[in-house]
Amino acid sequence: MSAKVWLVGAGPGDPELLTLKAVRALNEADVVLIDDLVNEAVLQHCPRARIIAVGKRGGCRSTPQAFIHRLMLRYARQGKCVVRLKGGDPCIFGRGGEEAQWLRERGVEVELVNGITAGLAGATQCDIPLTLRGVARGVTLVTAHTQDGSSLNWKALAQGGTTLVVYMGVAKLSEIREQLLLGGLAADTPVAMIENASLAHQRECRSDLSAMEEDARHFELKSPAILVIGAVAAATSLSCGSEPAGDEQTRAMG
Repeated sequence: MSAKVWLVGAGPGDPELLTLKAVRALNEADVVLIDDLVNEAVLQHCPRARIIAVGKRGGCRSTPQAFIHRLMLRYARQGKCVVRLKGGDPCIFGRGGEEAQWLRERGVEVELVNGITAGLAGATQCDIPLTLRGVARGVTLVTAHTQDGSSLNWKALAQGGTTLVVYMGVAKLSEIREQLLLGGLAADTPVAMIENASLAHQRECRSDLSAMEEDARHFELKSPAILVIGAVAAATSLSCGSEPAGDEQTRAMG
């Protein structure tokens, strides 16, 4: 049998957001290597697969990437249908590109299956359109956590005129705030901080650039969370959840 690995996006958490192609790959899988942030409810679509946890979480004990590579290669060369199941989309801060390249260099066929990314799903759950005619002409997805520890060009991002969606930014709120302000972004630029995107316990905190760090502290914002920064984050929603709790800028969703 030919060796093949599927790199599958499981979406942000809600199992109903899986694509039909992802479900088909899971149904055919012999081995599924699953990330920490994948909702275990999606495993109902793996009726015969061996499930192997290969979690990677910031600040926590993680499975080495080299070990994940070797596992995928070993099982693929045994002729098994291998699925590497990732939260969100495998090619948006999910190492899908580098894993695909590594496997193809060793003669393994790879197929990528898109998943809905947390930045899109979280914003949509809060009725925030990431692009809006006359308000936001584009959207920029960035991660605040870089492999080499370097900082992004926040000045360029501040002046780009697009909605900013920041992944893995909870631990760097102070830097993000300071650098965007220095870059020229207005202090009253709306910000939405969305925790556990698409899950039943999703929460959001509405703020602005100047106050977001303090508001996040009062809200006890925790990872995983995404930040939506830009005029579209001022959108209000009657379907977004409960009434404000204490602070009129803060709303908990449940």
